[in-house]
Amino acid sequence: MVEQKRFALFLATSDSAFVKKTNGGYFNVFVSTFGEEGEQWDLFRVIDGEFPEEKDLDKYDGFVISGSLHDAFGEADWIVKLCSLCQKLDDMKKKILGICFGHQILCRIKGGKIGRASRGADMGLRSIRMAKDAVKPGGFFGEKTPNSLAIIKCHQDEVLELPESATLLAYSDKCNVEMASFGNHFLSIQGHPEYNKEILFEIIDRVVNMKLMEQDCADKAKETMKNREPDRKQWQTLCKSFLKGRSEQL
Repeated sequence: MVEQKRFALFLATSDSAFVKKTNGGYFNVFVSTFGEEGEQWDLFRVIDGEFPEEKDLDKYDGFVISGSLHDAFGEADWIVKLCSLCQKLDDMKKKILGICFGHQILCRIKGGKIGRASRGADMGLRSIRMAKDAVKPGGFFGEKTPNSLAIIKCHQDEVLELPESATLLAYSDKCNVEMASFGNHFLSIQGHPEYNKEILFEIIDRVVNMKLMEQDCADKAKETMKNREPDRKQWQTLCKSFLKGRSEQL
């Protein structure tokens, strides 16, 4: 009998009314993107102070940290606790996939530098370039590594400086660190492989209504998806292969 794989999502954002209505919450967005039949996925709303017990950590095969409206360099109690927990998981060599805020958290605990994006906030569909010398054939992408991949971006902070222990895997004109790995157990991505066009557009509209973005910037962000789609299948392959341990290197 094959043992059931078990994963946990550390949700660092609150569910929007739109995502609740269309997907039943962000948890379902992540599980539908990264989960597979026969697996168990557990939700911990870390933004609300929900964390697993330390004694239960070893039961999990991997963890995912979501994006957030909060700054990964912040000192709120839940962010500090999340950093501490990730350091424990690092010691245990547990797999963690960090997305956006999660990408920055992993860099933070490994000694990297994070802060406001040096070229300004980025929102929309972007092409990011693979660091071909770092992404090995036969790794998570399969035998052929793409030169670039399109991914939805939605962030105002970024990794400004990678720690020495990290390997840069992808970059773009807008952001120097789009994807990185730390050993074989941490993978971090600045973009959102789990987002689709509808989720992005709703976030853009919400940010405009909150007076956090001008309408012309919002229009430009939406324009990036007029005739293009993110490479979701390739991102799914990458993230699933990492989480499930189907390859030990990128």
